[in-house]
Amino acid sequence: MKSKIDFINGKTNSSLMKLFIPLMLAMTLTMAYSMIDSLWVGNMLGKDGMSALTASTAIVLILNSLAMGVGNGVSVMIAQLVGKKDSEGISKAAATIMVVSLISSTVICILGEMFAEVILTKMGTPADVLGHAVSYLRLYLIGNVALFVYMQFTSIFRAFGDSLFQMKGMLFTVIVNAVLDPVMISWWGFNGVAIATVLSEVLCLIYALYYHKKKAMFTINYKGMSFDNVKLMCKLCIPTAVQQIMPAVSSAVMITFINPVGTTALAGYGVARNLELIMFMPTNAMSMAVTSIVGQCKGAKRMDRAKDYLKSSMLLGGVLIGILSLFVIGFSPLLSMCFGQGAEVAAIVSHFFTILSIGYVLYLLTSCIQGFITGIGKAGLAMVLLVFYYVLFRIPIAIILKARLGLSGIWAAFLISHILACILATAMLYYSQKSKGLEYETNLHPSWRT
Repeated sequence: MKSKIDFINGKTNSSLMKLFIPLMLAMTLTMAYSMIDSLWVGNMLGKDGMSALTASTAIVLILNSLAMGVGNGVSVMIAQLVGKKDSEGISKAAATIMVVSLISSTVICILGEMFAEVILTKMGTPADVLGHAVSYLRLYLIGNVALFVYMQFTSIFRAFGDSLFQMKGMLFTVIVNAVLDPVMISWWGFNGVAIATVLSEVLCLIYALYYHKKKAMFTINYKGMSFDNVKLMCKLCIPTAVQQIMPAVSSAVMITFINPVGTTALAGYGVARNLELIMFMPTNAMSMAVTSIVGQCKGAKRMDRAKDYLKSSMLLGGVLIGILSLFVIGFSPLLSMCFGQGAEVAAIVSHFFTILSIGYVLYLLTSCIQGFITGIGKAGLAMVLLVFYYVLFRIPIAIILKARLGLSGIWAAFLISHILACILATAMLYYSQKSKGLEYETNLHPSWRT
């Protein structure tokens, strides 16, 4: 049992990039995966199809975020064991993770099937697209079980410093989904999008099982499962899951504000949210990388190294997101045309990005700090940060500003929440480093600072 990247003794920037770049490519493929459905639906089924997809994918995003959030906790759990070089502990923990993930995702599927229509109705989904939105969600829930378990495999591999598995898995999924979407839509209409998604997610899990068997990076000891590991998983994964679903829950609430404005506004937000992924995916990749690396550093009792990685991630990530933000803001009207939408939708998209502007750089900085706090084991503190970010800051501000400024007020609420969250994250970072129980060493080799 050995980490594929030496985060403790390697150079900071190069070690970070070895994990971040493949993760960013994987996240970019995730972006492509999400956009493919929108591109095909927008061009083949028009504005109504895009509106139905936007309404249903609000819940899909929550489910995906939940799987990813649990995975962040799993990554910390395994990374700390990797740092301690505890092969037996990893084997037992992996078994617990797989069984708990399968059971919990199945329960979510059953509940989702029962309450899909109620949830989408309560969200204010327009009546003319409600039927399509409900059918899409119910079909999607079947594949979500496979996706949930697959995401835990990716998190375990990431904890070992495996930087390629997630990228390969997403590339495979994107290709399958891109090929199946137009075929399935032509056969089954709007439901064909969901069917293509389910098939691609099942195939992705099959690939994960094959990859695990081939690499033999760790074993899964089902006989070694213990309630202590279940408790540890809950302690780490519940806060990280809440962290991850906060943006998606916030987005779903925002959709309830936008729905009354009409299908044009809803389609515009759907396009804008897809384009936002250009900034969100690299940011999420950097946050994941920081979480896994800091987890290993914490397990090895080298918090000085963890601080180096945080500084490097904020600097390199901030520059990258700044460049991408300028690109999206400048070309958003043209990019929106790729989704088969008209000038009215393009105008909404352009206005959205003009207001948000610097917000995406602030989002990157906040996410890096969140990853650091989670990696040192303070997932509850990071969870509080995200609750403030997406609920206590964004939603009340949106309610107030919407009454005064309409759609512009909703978009402004996004920007203001980015600003306030970055300030709060900085304060929490200071607090977390002053807390007891963090081990630091200062006798660093000079090469580790570069």
